[in-house]
Amino acid sequence: MKGFSDGVFEIALKHRGDAYRTVYAVKIDDAIWVLHAFQKKSKTGIKTPKQEVDLITARLRRLKEELK
Repeated sequence: MKGFSDGVFEIALKHRGDAYRTVYAVKIDDAIWVLHAFQKKSKTGIKTPKQEVDLITARLRRLKEELK
């Protein structure tokens, strides 16, 4: 598990040779919020693709706004 930003962490899992990522906010008002989950397709590099990072960032921003 490694840090993403703003209290968001990533869990990386392998299942039957495929790589999966689940990104979630650890704690917002005593709740765990799942922001995004996807199957990693790239066979090269370990970085999360920019479009996935942008989507997670947008969802986190929207969630924080809704919880105000």
